[in-house]
Amino acid sequence: MTWTWTYEGPDGATVSPSGAPKQPDFPTQADAESWVGETWRELLESGVHAVTLREGDRRVYGPMGLDA
Repeated sequence: MTWTWTYEGPDGATVSPSGAPKQPDFPTQADAESWVGETWRELLESGVHAVTLREGDRRVYGPMGLDA
């Protein structure tokens, strides 16, 4: 199963900002979490205010705010 992040704007709606870093398909939860830990500032600057981790169609956790 593939791990992915969904992005949310300030109002909680799903967003797909063009300036956000391109997200690869992650083979493990740890890979996905490491990636968001490295890119959260870029995501925030591109308009992403929260992220939700998914394994396939299943929500694992989130939304998790990116604001300090």
